Amino acid sequence: METTRTLKDLTVEEFKVLISDTIKENIEDLVEDIAALSSKEYLRSIKEAREDYRQGRVKHLEEIDV
Repeated sequence: METTRTLKDLTVEEFKVLISDTIKENIEDLVEDIAALSSKEYLRSIKEAREDYRQGRVKHLEEIDV
């Protein structure tokens, strides 16, 4: 069982690591978003998916065999 810790329970070093890791994750997400949005194929797939949705060409989660 994991114990929940609050900010006041962290050492300065643990706090620095927490902030650093959070910033790193956000920058990685941003870079991935920029790369994806720079891809014509990705943008085309989004348009296609939106059109499929408008046309009712979708499946509900319950209909998908996993």
